[in-house]
Parts: sequence; structure tokens; C-alpha cells
Amino acid sequence: MAEWSFLTNHTRVLVLIASRPGIRLRDICTHTGLTQMTVTTIASDLAKAGYLTKHRVGARNFYEVHPEPPLRGANDGHQIGELLRILLDDRNAERQDTAP
Repeated sequence: MAEWSFLTNHTRVLVLIASRPGIRLRDICTHTGLTQMTVTTIASDLAKAGYLTKHRVGARNFYEVHPEPPLRGANDGHQIGELLRILLDDRNAERQDTAP
């Protein structure tokens, strides 16, 4: 049976950027197993759709996530920020549960 996921690659990349605004695209590749080209394309897609803005600071890129745009594919008025809060709260809870 083929592997599948509830979260799209776009969501996975956006969650990583939201949790670490200064994350390098190559680090996203390491976390997700996606290629550099795929991650670059996804970051560009997210920026074009208004979900994030890339800021250059020196030699690094930093990303600002915009929680207001609608959640794509949901016709009920939900915003991407709602999904990010749920996913990031779960990550923060996991970190607290495993903290010494």
C-alpha cells in the first residue's frame, strides 16, 4: 500500500516555517524528506498565495506567516491561522511532555 498523509507538503512546509521563521530551506528538506526544488517551489507557492512573506536579512531569509488568508479547499470561512494554531499547539505540547 502506498504511503499517504493527512497533511499536504504545502502544510508541512508552512508549519515548519511558522514554528521557525528563520529556518533554512535545506533544513526543511531534511525535516520533510522533500527535495530542494520542491521546497523552493512550495515556499514560492505559499508566498504567491499570500500565506507568507520572505524577508532577506543579511545572508539569511526570514519568513513572516500571515494567518488571515482562507484555508484553501475549505469553503466554510476558516483561516490558515486556525490550522496552524492547532498543529503548533500540538507540537508545543509534545515538547513540554518530553521536557526533563
